[in-house]
This record gives sequence, structure tokens and C-alpha cells, in this order.
Amino acid sequence: MKKTSTLGVMLDVSRNAVMNMENVKRFFDVLVKMGYNCVFLYAEDTYEVDGEAYFGYMRGRYTKEEMREMDEYAESVGIELIPCIQTLAHLTPISRWQQYKMDTDDILMVDDPRTYELIENMFKTLSDCFKTKRIHVGMDEAHMLGRGKHLDEYGYETVDVLMKRHLAKVCDIAKKYGYELMIWSDMYFRPWNNGEYYIGKAKVPKEYINALPENVIPVYWDYYSKDPRRYDDMLYNHTQLSDKTWFAGGAWTWGGFAPHNSCSIKCSPPAIEACKKYDINNIFVTMWGDNGAECSKYSVLPTLFLIAEHVRGNTDEQSIKNNFEKLFGIAFDEFLLLDSPNNVALPEDTSIPVCPCKYMLYSDPFVGFLDSTVKLGEGKKYVEYARALRAAGEKSTGYSYLFDTMSKLCDVLADKYELGVKTRAAYKAGDKTELLRLANEEYTRVEKSLEAFTEAFEYQWMKENKPYGFEVQDYRLGGLLRRISSCKKRLASYVNGEVDSIPELCEDILKFRAEGESTYFNLFSKNVSANPL
Repeated sequence: MKKTSTLGVMLDVSRNAVMNMENVKRFFDVLVKMGYNCVFLYAEDTYEVDGEAYFGYMRGRYTKEEMREMDEYAESVGIELIPCIQTLAHLTPISRWQQYKMDTDDILMVDDPRTYELIENMFKTLSDCFKTKRIHVGMDEAHMLGRGKHLDEYGYETVDVLMKRHLAKVCDIAKKYGYELMIWSDMYFRPWNNGEYYIGKAKVPKEYINALPENVIPVYWDYYSKDPRRYDDMLYNHTQLSDKTWFAGGAWTWGGFAPHNSCSIKCSPPAIEACKKYDINNIFVTMWGDNGAECSKYSVLPTLFLIAEHVRGNTDEQSIKNNFEKLFGIAFDEFLLLDSPNNVALPEDTSIPVCPCKYMLYSDPFVGFLDSTVKLGEGKKYVEYARALRAAGEKSTGYSYLFDTMSKLCDVLADKYELGVKTRAAYKAGDKTELLRLANEEYTRVEKSLEAFTEAFEYQWMKENKPYGFEVQDYRLGGLLRRISSCKKRLASYVNGEVDSIPELCEDILKFRAEGESTYFNLFSKNVSANPL
């Protein structure tokens, strides 16, 4: 294998958390120390675009001056800063302003002149701010392409035909600015694979190979598998598309408040080995922020460090841990404690990430259908986790605030994780004494610990990000606090005989996915209630 020429990370600044400028520079410095030389700035609409006042409006978008400053700093420390944008799907925020023609809520209208005016303005602006001539234009997961208003206006065409035509137009615009394009490759596989991306070794249809323009680099993304065969199969398939294929793995920052280093560490080594086999010498690590970007990018430093070491050829576990501690001043395994808020009621297959620390935080005490995933007795683990996190935080100088946030989240969950199950059980047993105890003790402790967690989380957010987007966290956490108070009051009313029943607690909790096992459910709007928000 050739020596890896590019080792990068992708920073998602599109899910409400837009890194502030001080923290961007700090993060670049940390990356360079680990051996990274590239950063993809994933910004769906959180950057200024000439002539597009509504693009990124009220979202904390980077100004042109900030982007230039970022690029200058990146170059000064040895990082190539590459814009990673979207030119087809994943553009839901801009649809609300009614300034753009949309096929569906998240997909631009292919063939409409306004779409290409917007894309030209994107390229024009970015070429004025970044020195690189590489740009990632997205185009992934456009599942409903051509099935919305495009179908109404232009009639039916297959996805592959629309993709080919749209990409050709984007390429023509990009050529004006001297750009070499990169795209996520899934939309080249889905049309002939029943909508699925991952397949075994196969012969890629010639028409799909011919549909990829010469100046477009496909990026194979995969953050889910620990099976070397899948990486081997998919890289074999990708080499038929292009000999310039890049690989994008993942450092799991997108499952709520806590990271999933353990999953990332299992999935990354087999991917790197497959890249070596197929001579893929350009690799980057995605750091998505799905559904609110609550997780700090620094919380996956163990994953990023391990990947860098493996790429350099160091696969010795103890050596990697020793090197990490020398660089960061805290033991590798102690840093991994940031994962612990998700380590309750784990399923047998621990390679599948779960996120109880988010969904059980927001699970409603009266209508919490996710109570079916709760395993009684597991909640006490959060007391141990909080204690261990505090002890580790005392040893960390630069990252103590991360441990403080996670320890305070565990303080909340020590009571909150089983609260709904205990409440319903006491109600159905007619045990008013226990209901009153829960209201006076556990509900009250949740109120206090939730206030402390919110304060710590706000500190973390403001230290790392622009203030934009935290209003969403205020609404979520503030709403949770109000709901705990409301449920507590209703329990007291029931115990005191002011009301005859609590209808929600009369219902049984039906099985939701695995019973008594944590699951992955990172979607606040569907988590907090069976009713639509």
C-alpha cells in the first residue's frame, strides 16, 4: 500500500452546533498533534453564500471572513480545509423560507434554474474563501428524488437518470471555479440494488460506471460494520467505479449526549486494513451530529487517536494506550468512561450502538413507551458511572468539563432511568405510599439534578460552539423539567384524593423493539410522546 496521503476528519457543523472560531483552531491543533492533515467542514446551510440572504439565516452560519480566517489558520498548521456541502438532499432547513424550489422538503428541484443559481453562488462564495480546489458536494441519501414536486412538474424519471443529469450540471458549474468534486457514493449503488447501499462483491453495471464523470471522486462511507468482509466487498465494488476512491469511516458522535468510542474502535481497524489491501490512501473520519449535536467532538479523541495509529501501522493496543496518555495526560481507558452513560441493559450484540442516556432522559414518566427497554436494577449503575467520571475528570486538565457534563447526566439518570417503570408499577399496585415517596424523593431529585446537568451542558456548548442552536436544547431540557414538575404534582393530587385516576398510568407499556434491552433511538420528536410534536 502507498503511504496514506490524506488522513482527515469531517466536522459536522450543520446539526445546530456550529463550532466557534476559538474552538475550531483548538481542534485543528489537537488533530495535527495526532497526525491528521485534512479537515472536511460539513456545512449544509451554515455558511454565508453571496446573494442568498436566507441561506443559513438564524443558524449561526460562518461568515466569509470567518471562513477565510479558518482556512488561513488551517494552512498555517498543515491542514487542508475542504468544504463539504450539499447540492441535492439534506437541505431541509432552507425549505422553510420558500426561497428555493424543492422536490421534497429536503431535496432541491433538479432541472429548475433557481437550483443551479444557488449552487453557482455556493461555489463562487467558497472559492473566494478556501484555497483548496477540492470540494465535497454530498448528493447522498436522496431517497425521494423525483418523487415529489419534480414528478408533478416534469413527469416520472428514474433516480439514476435524474442523478446523472443533475451531477453533470453541477460539474459544469464547478469547472468554472477549477474544482475537483467528491460525492458520497451510495446513490450510485442504490438504484440497481433495490435501494440498498451495501452488497457483496458484484459486477457494477457499465452504465453506472460510465455515469461517473472523470473529475468526480466517489467516497465510500461505512461506520457500522466490524466484519472485514463487508469492507473488502464494498471496496472491490468501488474500485470498479474509480481508482480515486476515498474511504470515510466514523467516530460516533451522533448518538446523543455521550460518544460511542467502543463501537468506533471495533469498526475502524478492519476498515483500515481493507483500505490497505485496495491501496486506498485517502481516508477521513466522519463526526456527525444527528438530532441536535449534543456530543462534544473531543469526546471521541480515543477513536481518532487509535485510527491515526493504525494508519501509521501501529496496531499494538498497549502501545496505542501509552502514546495516548503521553499526548493527552489521561489514560486511554479513563477517557473511554465518557461512553459509560450508554452502558446499561446492553444487548447481547454489543457492536450495535445504543443510546439510553438520551432517550431515557427524555422518556416521559407517564407515557414513556421506551420504558419497555428498561431493565430494573440497571439504574444504580449510573451512581457508579457518575463517581468514576468525576474521578477521571479530576485528572484531566483540558477536558475536565466533558467529564463534569457526563457525570451530571448520570446523576439525573440514576433516578430518571427507572422512574417511569417504578411509577407505573406503584400505581397499578394501588400503592399510594410508594407514589408519594417517588414524588417527594426521586421526582424531586430529578428536578435538582436536571438543573445541574443543564447548567453543565450549557457551559460545554458555549465553550465549543456558537450560541445558535442551544435554544433547541433549552426547549427540550426546559420542557423536560416542566414535565417532571407536572407529573409530580399530578401524583400528589392522586395520592391526596383530588383526582380519581391517572389515565396514562392505566395503560400497559407495549414492547418496543427489544424488551429489557437498550436500543438505538436518537430522535427527540418521536421519543418524548406518541403524539406528534
